[in-house]
Order: sequence, then C-alpha cells, then structure tokens
Amino acid sequence: MARVLPDRVFFKGRRWGEFTLNPGPFNVKEHVLITIFANSGAGSVYAIHIVSAIRIFYRKNLTFFVSLIVVLTTQVLGYGWAGIFRRYLVDPAAMWWPFNLVQVSLFRALHEKEERPRGAVTRNQFFLIAFVCSFAYYVFPGYLFHMLTSISWLCWVFPSSVMVQQVGSGLHGLGIGAVGLDWSTVSAYLGSPLASPWFASANVAAGFVLLTFPIFSDGLFTSSGKPYNISSIIDANFQLDIEEYRKNGPLRLSTFFAMSYGVGFASLSSTVVHVVLFHGSEIWERSKSAFRDREMDIHTRLMRRYKQVPEWCPAGLLRAIFFTLPIGILAATTNQTPGLNIITEYIMGYLYPGRPVANMCFKVYGFISMKQALKFLQDFKLGHYMKIPPRAMFMAQVVGTLVSVAAHLGTAWWLMETVPSICDRTELPPDSPWTCPGDHVFYDASVVWGLVGPRRIFGDLGPYSAINWFFLIAFPERRWIRLIISPVVIGGMVDMPPATAVNYTTWVLVGFLFGFVIYRRRREWWRRHNYLLSGALDAGLAFMAVLLYACLEIKGTKISWWGNRPDGCPLASCPTAKGMVHDHCPIS
Repeated sequence: MARVLPDRVFFKGRRWGEFTLNPGPFNVKEHVLITIFANSGAGSVYAIHIVSAIRIFYRKNLTFFVSLIVVLTTQVLGYGWAGIFRRYLVDPAAMWWPFNLVQVSLFRALHEKEERPRGAVTRNQFFLIAFVCSFAYYVFPGYLFHMLTSISWLCWVFPSSVMVQQVGSGLHGLGIGAVGLDWSTVSAYLGSPLASPWFASANVAAGFVLLTFPIFSDGLFTSSGKPYNISSIIDANFQLDIEEYRKNGPLRLSTFFAMSYGVGFASLSSTVVHVVLFHGSEIWERSKSAFRDREMDIHTRLMRRYKQVPEWCPAGLLRAIFFTLPIGILAATTNQTPGLNIITEYIMGYLYPGRPVANMCFKVYGFISMKQALKFLQDFKLGHYMKIPPRAMFMAQVVGTLVSVAAHLGTAWWLMETVPSICDRTELPPDSPWTCPGDHVFYDASVVWGLVGPRRIFGDLGPYSAINWFFLIAFPERRWIRLIISPVVIGGMVDMPPATAVNYTTWVLVGFLFGFVIYRRRREWWRRHNYLLSGALDAGLAFMAVLLYACLEIKGTKISWWGNRPDGCPLASCPTAKGMVHDHCPIS
C-alpha cells in the first residue's frame, strides 16, 4: 500500500485536519499497534453469557439495546485498573508476561532482516512453513477426522466395558492414555503450552493429578440423580419460588462440579498468601519508589521518552477490585490466571439471594474488570518491549474494545436467531458445534449462586457447606521450594469444566516436550523457534477454522463416519449404579 497509495497531504498546515493516506512504509511499530488493536477484542466477551443465559436458558426477553449497554460497560472497566497497576505489572523487568514472547518473536522474524543460516531456514521461513502445515493439518481434526481431537485408545481395546471407557475417555472420563492430535485440544482452554514456562506447566500438572477427578457433569440434578427442572422453581417475577423449591427438593451437583468451586475458593486464598510472602516487600518498595529512574530497566527508561497517558484517562473508566495486583503478578510471571468469578457470585448470592440476573451482572462486572485489566496490561508490556508510545497503545485498545463489542454481540445475536436449538443438548446431535459448554457452565452457576443462592447450597441450609473450608487452604511457602506455586497447583483445574481431561493431559505432554526436553537438549533451536512455532500453530488453526465454517459448516455439509464420532467412547457416560437404565447402555 505504501507503493501505490497517493502521498498527497490533505489540509496541509491545519493543526487538527492535516492527514495523508500514505504515511510511509509499513513498519514493526504499526504492526504491533494493529496486534494490540486486535488483542483488545480477540478473546471472548464475557458479558455475552448474560445474554445467552437469559434468552436461551431462562427463555426471557432481552432487547438488543440493553444487551449492548451491558456488554459495552463491562468491557471497558479494566482500563482503570490497568492504568493504576501499570507501574507494578509492566515497568518491572521481573514482570515479563511469558505469552508476549510469542508475539515479540513473531514481529522480529517478520520485520528484522536475517541471513539464512547454512543448512537451515530463517525464522521468517520457519514461521511460514509451520503456519502452512498447521493450516493444512487442521482440516482433519476440524472436519474430516474429529476423533483426532481425543484419541481414547483404551475404548477401542475394550468396546463393551463401561468402567474402562470411563477411565480412558478423554472427554467424559479420567482420560488415562487419551491424547489429542489437535492444536485446539491443546490450547483451547489453557493457552499455548509453548508460551508457558515449564515450572508453571509442572505446577498445573501437579494440580491436575493431585486435585482432580475429571469424571463430571456440569448439570444440575435432584437428589435421585435426575435433571433438575429449573423452570419450575422460577416465579412470575423471575425470582426463586420457595414453595416449589421445597417440593422439588435441594439442588444437587456432581461431586467434581462442587469441588471445582472449593478449589476456586482455595486458589484465591493461596494467591494472596503467595504474593504477600514472595512479593510483599517488592510491592512495598515499588510503592515508595515507583518513580526513581535508578530502579528502571532499559525498557522502562526508553519508554519514559514518550508522553504518558494521563491518569484521568484510565481512572475515568475505573471500577476497583482487590485481587488485580496479586493475580496480575501470577499472570506476569507464570502465565496462569486464577479467576474472580466464584467469589463475586458468592458475595452477591448472599447480598441479593433468589435473583439470577442480578447475580450474573454483579459477577460479570466484578470479574471482567480484573480480566480485562490483565489483558490490557499484557498488551502494555508488549508495547513496552517494542517501544510503542503509550498514548497510541491506549487509543488502539479503546478502539479495538469498541469494535469487538459490536462484532461479538452482533454475531451472538445472529446465531441465537438463526441456529435452531442452539445450546440445547437434548435436541442437538452429539457432534454439533453449538452445544455451548461455556454457556452451560455460566447458566448453571447463575442457578446455583443467583436463583437458589449460596446459603441453600453452600451455607447452613445446604448439603455442600464443607466446601467453605477450602478458603483456609493456603500453603505456607518456603524459600527453598519457590518453584512450587500453590495458587497454580490449586488453581490448575479452574478451567474444568468446561475443559476435559484430554485438554489437560495433552497440554502437559506438549509443555513437557518443549519446555523441558527440547529446552534442555536443543537450547538453540528452542531459542530461535519455540515461540514462533506457537504463533504459527495458533494462526494456522484460526484461519482454517474460519474457512471450514464459512465454506462447509454454515451450509450443514458434514461427513458421517466412525472417525467423526466425538470420542469413540460411547459407554463413558453410562450409569454404574444398580438398576439404572440409559439408552445404548448395558444394564448395571
């Protein structure tokens, strides 16, 4: 475009009107700004879950305008915290944000001139080769051979054993021996293991092995194990009908679903303890001497040459929460981020019981402000590494957020209007891409914490009160075991559900291969190519996924054969209690 666009300057000499269509050759800083703009809207917009829960699961009316206001306001909350904690989570060299190294490596490969090593390829060539391979390969797990998502070979060896299939299933069981040959299986929930330092990946693996029992359901049940009729306990005012709830009996959760809430409690407590013990003095010193140039690294000193974003810009968008700093330190050093969704649900459930919409809104506003702040801080660190003016970064983030709100909400609204029985697992085929696991978990949480309320489930009126003891699990750290990070160990399974066993086992295996084996035995290869490979795998999958949907899935074009069965373990979901009967299952 720099070669063909006219370089004429319009309104030359006017202070606010001068511009040109061709500011010059495309450079790395413009590329970084485009990436920051895209990052601001690339992740999921959490408030969309409110819209899907109300419209699809509760079957209540919600206008597009109200949805837009909720989504827009929740997405901009994080700017306030990002502005305040930038000097703690961006400026210090110790806050290195591992995921950014993937993008830094990619920018340098694409923009820095490099001579081709003898008998090898340049980093740019390596990225393009890996990208093309990832793009071409994803047609198999994404369309032609879905079983590559979770290869549970034990189910093939024992096709008639319920127990073995429950043990071996990667999607519905313990996942022993299961592995996914699909990059989306690896990175969908936990992110790229190539971007995570091995000590952090090992902590996640330890938490998965020690604290999880991944045979679970994210459904809600009666005491007899039957699906709970949620609509029967909602009155005309969209609140809990106490009498009907007493008739139906107390709400029951699967054992692991209940435990996941307890582990969420423990991860928050351990996060605070860990940060106070290991980073408390650093936080205190930085609070006292945040502006002393002698404590700044080279990146921070160079960034001081740019005009900074005025404090009132982020502060004008501020809503504050307590955990942003300690969780931000974990994210900046381990690439792992405990969530605040559970504690916000808990608080609002006690303050305003029986009102699911109020609980969902409070949860989203309380949780997403921290999550967005960490996303913005991560991008600030990317700009920090690449020497991007802070004001330009802030503008790119704001505009990217506004564009993403319109794109996400518009797409979600269109899907809810056009896809028949979307998110309805009873009506959709098992291989449907519209089962909405994340939306189901969000809806179930709104019933647990909002409609029924924590007191009737986790309090003195409920059957799961023992879960509250998890708040006291905060292991005292020792200097000689600093690599054991209790918040990461305890919170290693916070993404389950909706993540399943195969997501964790495959993620850990890939992380071990690249973060430990290759790092130690092929250090130079790892240094040159590890982060580039991560970016290429992500990019290739993303392009092919969009292409498959636009060309085939949107038209309902499918291939039906045994290789496209989701898991190959049809008996993994069968009941094992005596006398229980289920379609296609043997009688126990």
